[in-house]
Amino acid sequence: MEDRGNLRGRRVLVVDDEPYILKILVFKLRTAGLVPIEAADGETALCAALAERPDAVLLDVSLSPGVSGFDVLERLKKDPRTSSIPVIVLTARTHPDERATALRLGAACFLTKPFSTKELLVELEGVLAATGDAASDGPPPAGGGPPETSV
Repeated sequence: MEDRGNLRGRRVLVVDDEPYILKILVFKLRTAGLVPIEAADGETALCAALAERPDAVLLDVSLSPGVSGFDVLERLKKDPRTSSIPVIVLTARTHPDERATALRLGAACFLTKPFSTKELLVELEGVLAATGDAASDGPPPAGGGPPETSV
């Protein structure tokens, strides 16, 4: 895997209502040297974004019950305290309208499941660099990062 040392220590809010997917994403991010913050629903995600001020958010749009991922995205982008946090939308949905809605609401990018760990880290690095928020503070984690898998 490529060197992703500039992601080391970055705080990422991971929002997915599927426990298995959430655990995989958290594991992959932690293995890559990031600091994941977990949320399994929309309300928890909104509270965590305000309390933790993550460097980025990975957001599944198909959250249930309660607040949808699109609602979370819209509220994050309308709140001046969280509007500058880049959001990467993750979804199994493939309809073009879903992508258009996410981008219109302010998503930095849109990944369709399944995606590889490498693809996710490249996108995460890109959105952090675009916001001027990527830090380069050391080598990648021991072992060179997570093995290549799809989520």
